[in-house]
Amino acid sequence: MRWPALIFLILLAALQYPLWFGKGSWQEVHELETRLAAMKEANQKLEQRNADLAAEVKDLKNGYEAMEEKARFELNLVKPGEVFVQVPDEHLQAGNR
Repeated sequence: MRWPALIFLILLAALQYPLWFGKGSWQEVHELETRLAAMKEANQKLEQRNADLAAEVKDLKNGYEAMEEKARFELNLVKPGEVFVQVPDEHLQAGNR
C-alpha cells in the first residue's frame, strides 16, 4: 500500500514542476505581464508624440501663423521694422539677488 502512494506523490511533483519552474511558469507569466505593461505605456507616449507631430505638420501646411510662431520663438526672428524686447521672469531675478 505504501508504493502506490509514493508513486502518486512522485507523479504529482513531476506534474507540478512545469507550473512552478518550467516554461510558462507563473514567474515567467508575471515577468511577461510586467514587460507588456511597460511596452504599452511606451506605446501610449509614442502615440501622443506622433499625434502632436501630426498636428504640428498640419498647422505648418495650412497656414503661415504656425511657421511665424515657430520662427519667432525657436529661431528668435523678427520682422523688418520690429524691435525685439525680452522681459526676464521675476522668479529668475529673485533667485539672483
